[in-house]
Amino acid sequence: MSRLWDKGDPLDRGVLEFTAGEDHQLDNRLVSYDARASIAHAEMLAASGLLDATHLQQIRDGLDELAAEHAAGGWRVSLEEEDVHTALETRLSGRAPEAGARLHLGRSRNDPVLAALRLYLKDVCGQLHDGAEAVAAALDALSERERDTRLPGYTHLQPAMPSSVPLWAGAYAAELRDDAAGLLAARRRVDKNPLGSAAGYGAPSLPLNREFTRERLGFAETQEPVTAVQLSRGKGESQLVFEIHLLMSDLSRLASDLILFCTQEFSFVSLPNSMTTGSSIMPQKRNPDVFELIRGRTATSLACLTEILSVGAKLPSGYHRDLQLIKAPLFRAIDLAHDVLGVLVRALPEIRFIPENIAMEESLYATEEAYRMVVEDGVPFREAYRRVGARFRPGED
Repeated sequence: MSRLWDKGDPLDRGVLEFTAGEDHQLDNRLVSYDARASIAHAEMLAASGLLDATHLQQIRDGLDELAAEHAAGGWRVSLEEEDVHTALETRLSGRAPEAGARLHLGRSRNDPVLAALRLYLKDVCGQLHDGAEAVAAALDALSERERDTRLPGYTHLQPAMPSSVPLWAGAYAAELRDDAAGLLAARRRVDKNPLGSAAGYGAPSLPLNREFTRERLGFAETQEPVTAVQLSRGKGESQLVFEIHLLMSDLSRLASDLILFCTQEFSFVSLPNSMTTGSSIMPQKRNPDVFELIRGRTATSLACLTEILSVGAKLPSGYHRDLQLIKAPLFRAIDLAHDVLGVLVRALPEIRFIPENIAMEESLYATEEAYRMVVEDGVPFREAYRRVGARFRPGED
């Protein structure tokens, strides 16, 4: 088969496998978005007098049918097709040859790949926002279930001051809502229309209307000048993965607390059997594997962020094939966040605290006693601090 850039010479199979990489597999999640962007481009061509109504309708119908068939599992992007754009245009041309041959006017592979990716990322930002909010809501429900359960508050992993399950869970819920807001804010850099920038320098001899496609696709603005489009690649992706990493860091700390609280030495928490696994050698053990894997996944999100940032570092302006390598770590980070949020939404409703195992030592109230001496007895805080501290030093009465 012919790819969009073929010049007639056969391509070495090993070169095809190396250059296409994972793209043909990764692009399957972009099929519906690419079809939308291509239809908007065709509508713009028609409005500009570059495509007649019959061909426009054939493009619309063909791409809608192909997207629906793909969603139903009827086809997948193949290695030979290399990417989603070649797959759609080739399949469209098989059904409506003349219309398919007119679709690529005024565009490169570079602007539609960004249009499809950015439309997808706009949806992802909303989905991850909702996922983080759902975990925060599950923590709110946990707070309500355990509203009377006291907990020691820790600093340096030493008992410090009195706390409670609502204070503990409420802190995580608040930070997850902050993460959710950050995920929505990451839309700003991807909410820009790249269509019409072609290979990075536009198509100045054609009457392309970039505002037309912006409105059709719901982008907040058209990215200008056209030369900025390729220069911006990796920035929106990095910002989203940075926000994912912040989210994963909070979820990792939540998991770490639960792992500590369910140890035999603490026994503050009972984890659901459906979320723990057994030992292959010790019949009495249940292991918090799910939460350990959540804790460890920050390594993955950080690696994805580092990989994306590194791809674009020190590249000169314009398009470079290196930029293709951003897609794999980007999608990996997105899938990771979806998976972890989904697991926690199922796990948190099953978590129970065991109040009878939670000892509230007298030392936890030391600061409160110092404050009482200040308020009721008029003792300077430093003197109250000294007196109360003396009670807990070894060898002193």
